[in-house]
Amino acid sequence: MSAGPGATPGSTAAALRHVLGHFVTPLLMCIGMGLAYLGAFHAPEPHGLRVDVVGSGPRAQVLAQTLQDKSDGALSVRTVPDRAAAVDDLRTQASYGAYVPGKRPELLVASASSETSATVVEKVFTEVAAEQGDPLRVTDTAPTAGGDPTGQGIFFLLVALSIGSYASVAVIGGAGAVLALRIRAALAVAASLVVSVIGVVFAGPLFGLVDQGLGGLWAMAWLYSAGILLIGVGLHTFLKRWTTLGLMVLFVMLNFTSSGGIFRPELQPGFFASLHSFWNGAGFVEGVRSHVYFGGHALGGHVLVLVFWLVAGLVLMGLAGMAESKRRKAATAAGASATAEAAGVAVAVKAGEAGESDRTGETGEAAEIEEELEEAVGV
Repeated sequence: MSAGPGATPGSTAAALRHVLGHFVTPLLMCIGMGLAYLGAFHAPEPHGLRVDVVGSGPRAQVLAQTLQDKSDGALSVRTVPDRAAAVDDLRTQASYGAYVPGKRPELLVASASSETSATVVEKVFTEVAAEQGDPLRVTDTAPTAGGDPTGQGIFFLLVALSIGSYASVAVIGGAGAVLALRIRAALAVAASLVVSVIGVVFAGPLFGLVDQGLGGLWAMAWLYSAGILLIGVGLHTFLKRWTTLGLMVLFVMLNFTSSGGIFRPELQPGFFASLHSFWNGAGFVEGVRSHVYFGGHALGGHVLVLVFWLVAGLVLMGLAGMAESKRRKAATAAGASATAEAAGVAVAVKAGEAGESDRTGETGEAAEIEEELEEAVGV
């Protein structure tokens, strides 16, 4: 395809360099997404996954120790005195499976805590029961809502909220860049309210991902979205066109992979498992699970994580305001200097014009005197 009749080799080369320079961002996104998603999800293996064996006698103790030794660190096996204690551990997410030995062995799980963790536990204890020649009965003490049979609907809701939030940052930072920071902040808050309401519609009436607690879910969705928007708008002041890449790193690459929505930290590499304790996506996913399925157990800590990210956004907005104010003052000073310099140049030009006029006048007067002298001497 030709560059056009008016294009010059120099302008084509400059345009090509400009386009190639912009390829850096998508290529970095590709590398980052590959490293993050494959690093977090490609080979999930349990490490320290807490399970219980019900019973206080020698048989239960021996079984627990045998499982602990065979797992080579994959499981953390303990004994609990009775079935009620095992159920309580599951409902407080202190364990992810409980085996009740006997002629009719039973495995207790809580799929609302993590479907994948429950699947891993079921696989382990199915083999244990098979070795004893007994069929295993599985009881789910905390099943997910009917509209979320895989237990991963909350994670995909997180994805929708995240995309709505950081895409709104691109609009505010791009189309709204000329607006005052306080107006951009107000737009961020308004956008977060809209995004959170959309999330509630998805979670409740539209797909039935949860069957109770929509009010609390909305509050956490708003905290989550507002944190992303305020951080994004604040970062745009400093990162400019790199803001999108920065938000992808913070709220996609590191966020989705550490949220626990697909695999809990006990099934992930240490880096992503460590992020789970304080990243905002994990705060949202675990907060919703706690609120909807586990009677609010440990909910305060998860909400605190979301508040922390919201406060971080407010701090960034404050820093952005200071930076923009400093830039405006510098621009004003530079403008005043340029105006003064331009005025000086204008004065100099006018003075030059006046001098030229004076010289022209002097030349005219000299010519008139010369003519008078010539007439006087009869030349």
